[in-house]
Amino acid sequence: MRAVSLLYHDVIDPGDYTSSGFSIPGANRYKLERQEFEMHLGAIAQVSRRKPACVLDFLRGGSSGTDQASPPFFMTFDDGGSSAWPCIASLLELLGWKGHFLITAGYIGARAFLGKDEIRTLRKSGHIVGSHSTSHPERMSACGWQELVREWDMSVKTLSDILGEGVTVASVPGGYYSRRVAEAAATAGIKALFNSEPTTKCRWVDGCLVLGRYSMQRGMPPRVAAGLAAGYVRPRLKLWTWWNVKGLGKSVGGDTWLRMRRMLLRGK
Repeated sequence: MRAVSLLYHDVIDPGDYTSSGFSIPGANRYKLERQEFEMHLGAIAQVSRRKPACVLDFLRGGSSGTDQASPPFFMTFDDGGSSAWPCIASLLELLGWKGHFLITAGYIGARAFLGKDEIRTLRKSGHIVGSHSTSHPERMSACGWQELVREWDMSVKTLSDILGEGVTVASVPGGYYSRRVAEAAATAGIKALFNSEPTTKCRWVDGCLVLGRYSMQRGMPPRVAAGLAAGYVRPRLKLWTWWNVKGLGKSVGGDTWLRMRRMLLRGK
């Protein structure tokens, strides 16, 4: 099984980085200005004949938004920042598209994050709402088993109570994925788990389908997003190479890598 998943976060007015989502070192580079995001959507729509697919249809073996010649592509949005509704969702809906909005449950109702009513409206509008953990651990793959189970269980329960339906889709915060993270997600009833590995390959872990994603950052040319959605190899290879270089630093450096990264970002 293969799929192309694009990972976005917040969409903001120029320079207004605290208006949506987390205000922590490193978060700003994942926040696109509205005009930039609109250019991404326009470029994707221009090159792709398909609409973004729904991962629940993909799990069921459906063909919504797909064709047999190429893998489906998904639009995903992490964190649950306040720009998800109405900004991002309305821009998607202008194109007749639906997205996957992965919510950090412990921040629901906090400043710059979605509230319960906005989350319900997203779902009623046809978008997928899923979990992005409860507290957004800085290194989720380093959490103990009980902590992992608690992160997924509490987030799924919180969102299910808000929506009045089961929540079976999730994404891993911070790019720190491991098989144990997926195993814990599966115990919480999660059937589709997005991580941040830039790959089209999907794999099963205890009945949970793990999907990679290509992360979009501020300043990334719209043609990159379009090329990914269209299934081109070159942008996928470039992002895969950078991910693996960065991953070496993460695995070797551990907490030291995080401290150095925070210092560099504060310096910027």
